[in-house]
Amino acid sequence: MKPPDHPTPSGDRRIARLTVKALDRAGFEPFVASALRTRDGAGDPAAQARIVAAAQAETARLVAALRDAPPVLWLTYHCYYKAPDLIGPAVSRALGVPYVVVEGTRAPRRLAGPWARFAAASEAALDAAAVVFWFTRRDLPALEAGRPEGQSLVHLPPFTALGEVAARPVSASGPLRLLSVAMMRAPDKLASFRALAQGLAAAVDVDWTLTVVGDGEAEPAVREALAPLAGRVRFAGRIDARPALHDAYAEADLLVWPGVNEAFGMVYLEAQAMGRAVIAEDRPGVRDVVAPACALTQPGEPEAFAAALRRFAMDRGALAAAGRAARAHMEARHGVRAAAERLRAALETLP
Repeated sequence: MKPPDHPTPSGDRRIARLTVKALDRAGFEPFVASALRTRDGAGDPAAQARIVAAAQAETARLVAALRDAPPVLWLTYHCYYKAPDLIGPAVSRALGVPYVVVEGTRAPRRLAGPWARFAAASEAALDAAAVVFWFTRRDLPALEAGRPEGQSLVHLPPFTALGEVAARPVSASGPLRLLSVAMMRAPDKLASFRALAQGLAAAVDVDWTLTVVGDGEAEPAVREALAPLAGRVRFAGRIDARPALHDAYAEADLLVWPGVNEAFGMVYLEAQAMGRAVIAEDRPGVRDVVAPACALTQPGEPEAFAAALRRFAMDRGALAAAGRAARAHMEARHGVRAAAERLRAALETLP
C-alpha cells in the first residue's frame, strides 16, 4: 500500500499517517522502515515475481541495517491477497522481535486463481503475527477461522484525527449544502457516483447543491453520471492539503456518499469528526463507522436515499443534532486517542 509520504492522496495513505500518529501517541517511537509497495491490482504473475524479488532484496537490506539496533516490534498496515507483507515476517524472525498486523484480511478463496501466490504469502504473514488488529466485523469470521494458536485478534475501530477547523452552522434555510469526497475511478467509486446521482435525482422536491471533491481517470464518466443534475453540482477537483479539505467539510451541511464496496470509508470518519452528518448506503464496513444519528439506507434504492435527504432538509435542527452526535461518536470510538489506547494495551504486553 502507499507509504505515508506518497504524493497521491488516498484512504490507505491517510491511514498509514494516522497509524504512525497513533503509535506515537501510544508511547512508541514509530519509523517507516520500508517504502516498498507490494500491491498487484491486476493479478499478474510476472508482476508478482518482480515484487517478490524486490521484497527479498529489501528484506536483506533491512536485516543488515537493523541487526545492531533492532526495533521493539514490526508493525505492518493492511496485509491482504493483493498486497501481502513480503518483508515483515522474515525481518521479524531474523531480528527476534514480535510481528504485528493492523487490518489483516484473510481470503482463502483467493488461494486459487491469478493471485494465488500473493494470497498464500498473505496467509503466511497473518499466520506469523502475534497480534492482528481488525477494523470491521466483516473481516472477523475469516480471521477467527484461520487464527493459529496463541495469536491475539484485537478490535481496532477505524480512526481519524478530529477536525480542528470549526464547522459552520448548518444552513437554516435555502439549499442544503451537500459534499462528496472521493477518487474518481472504476469500478466501485464510479458505481457510488452513479448511485448518488440516482438518489439525488429522486429527491425532486429538495433544494440542494453538491460539491464534489476529487479527480481520477473516471472523471468523464462521473461527470456524465451527474450531468442530468447540472447547475446544482460543482466540481472542486482534487484537494491535497488537509486544511483545505477540512474547510470543504466545514462549509458543507451533509456528506452524501453511497459507499459501494468501501472497506469502511475514511470520508465518513473525516466528515463526522468535523461535526457533519452522513447519508450512506447500509453496507458492510460502512455501517461500522457511521454514527447511529446519521442515515444508512438500503443499497440500490434511490428513493430511500432521497427520503433520508428529504428528512434532513426539512428538519435542519435534527441535521445539526446529528452532526453533533456524530462528532461525539467519533471522539469516543474513532479518534486517534482511542486508537492509541487500544494499540498500547495490546502491544505493551508483547514479549
